[in-house]
Amino acid sequence: MLPRVTTILGLNAYHGDAAAALVVDGELVAAAEEERFNRVKHCAGFPALAARWCLEDAGLSPDDLDHVAVSRDPRANLGRKLMRTIRHGASARYLKQRLQNAAQIRDVGSALAEALGVERVDAAIHNVEHHQAHVASAFFVSPFDHAAILSVDGFGDFASTMLAEGHDSHFEVLERIIYPHSLGIFYTAVTQWLGFPHYGDEGKVMGLAPYGTPRYLAKMRDLVLLDGPTFHLGLDYFTHDEEGVDMNWESGSPTIGRIYSEQLVELFGAAREREGEITEIYADVAASVQAMLEEAYLHLVNTLWERTHIPNLCLAGGVALNAVANGRILPETPFEQLYVQPAAGDSGTAVGAAYYVWNQELGRPRSFVMEHTFTGPEFSDDEIRAALDDAGMEAERLDDDTLFATVAERIAAGDVVGWFQGRMEFGPRALGHRSIVADPRSQSMKDVLNARIKHRESFRPFAPSILAERVGEWYEQDYPSPFMVLVYKTASDKRDKLVAVNHVDDTGRVQSVEARVEPRYHRLISEFERQTGVPVVLNTSFNENEPIVMTPRDALDTFLKTRMDVLALGNYVVRRNGA
Repeated sequence: MLPRVTTILGLNAYHGDAAAALVVDGELVAAAEEERFNRVKHCAGFPALAARWCLEDAGLSPDDLDHVAVSRDPRANLGRKLMRTIRHGASARYLKQRLQNAAQIRDVGSALAEALGVERVDAAIHNVEHHQAHVASAFFVSPFDHAAILSVDGFGDFASTMLAEGHDSHFEVLERIIYPHSLGIFYTAVTQWLGFPHYGDEGKVMGLAPYGTPRYLAKMRDLVLLDGPTFHLGLDYFTHDEEGVDMNWESGSPTIGRIYSEQLVELFGAAREREGEITEIYADVAASVQAMLEEAYLHLVNTLWERTHIPNLCLAGGVALNAVANGRILPETPFEQLYVQPAAGDSGTAVGAAYYVWNQELGRPRSFVMEHTFTGPEFSDDEIRAALDDAGMEAERLDDDTLFATVAERIAAGDVVGWFQGRMEFGPRALGHRSIVADPRSQSMKDVLNARIKHRESFRPFAPSILAERVGEWYEQDYPSPFMVLVYKTASDKRDKLVAVNHVDDTGRVQSVEARVEPRYHRLISEFERQTGVPVVLNTSFNENEPIVMTPRDALDTFLKTRMDVLALGNYVVRRNGA
């Protein structure tokens, strides 16, 4: 008889970017966000559809589950929570929100049983502290046996930051930064003042920052004080310390109420109205908040170096999606190697919770490295053909040689191509399986994409996907960046060839593509290089103000409602108006 495998379902539940991940004998076999299934961006609530899909994809029944790991623990830092409540009090609304959320976390087993259509789930349920799940998500799937680990976000389980040290199948927490001090809260508060109120809008500020100058950095140092090995906030500029954070973690898109105070308004002036003009002051405040974030982030990184002196660094937490800050780590700190969890935000805690149980609790040896994010649903030729027929779309099926040559030719000719291949990506970045690709050389391509498909603010850059072996020729750093979470300076002699992906400060948020890891996308870029001499394509997520497409039907719907020119669904090619 074959030995029984150990199965662990990791969940990020009742929090933004709800997600599920399945680990079988230490191997990540499936992971996906709930938003891709229900089409609600950043969906909170319980990841019912994602959890059910993970089991179905692996051919498992609910009875096959051994462990369920949830990336929240209402008991974590409980003493600190109680002390704070006694000293400062809390509004009735805030307490009600937190108690309701804690009750949902405690009853995850019932929600999972309902999602899976069974009376109960007999698996052991583990609550993993939020930042320990982040830490596990970065270290246990990294290529490093030993590493320093940093997790930074808004808040989770009353903490905003965790410094840790990992060795083999175990990590030790070195320090926590506890509520109300948070770099994520700092960045979100200023993001709100800048007129970007939605969950996840912080990335817009990162894109806007290079259009300004950081002339308010000295004032920002009143908001974030680096007077020790870590940091603390100047709390007068924020409301969360006195009033709590008004959050909605129901099944829709999460919302966060205003968290900056009138003192911040007195410091910088009137907040920008949503959709208001971005004048010089707003660009300069964006530059200043980004500069302060980088200063504090690198301060933490250097503190971690002093505490560990391990040359390898792992990063997670929502702030680890700040690719500009990440890009400064290797050139400016003693660390020599870097691994950033590709789903560094809260969806990645589903992966981390599962590996926390597998490695930290069960003590099992590590055997898996997360080299790619392609852990979501994939679709057969027959399923793609059926979706095309249902939509009444004409398509031509091409063999591989013809497909790559044809699509590269259309990109080089200026067409915008929807590229839908293989298993969907996990995490916030489209990395060549659910991507829109275009010519990086085109002066007009950024405007074309925004006018016809993306409808984004003009200051937000598009990213380059480049053959991994050519990164050092086209950018000033050549360290691998497979997950598009590092910003590099574009080589001075290449900028005129990459105008569509070269940001205003001559940088790019680079995705390096390895043939071994992603052969089809590598082949497409290689064919584009053969035809043009440029080993780069513009890559943006396959969506239009919605979650990234998951199914062939999603892709067809987005193709039809936008003005994309070509759609490649596997080997099927659809052309706009049959052209």
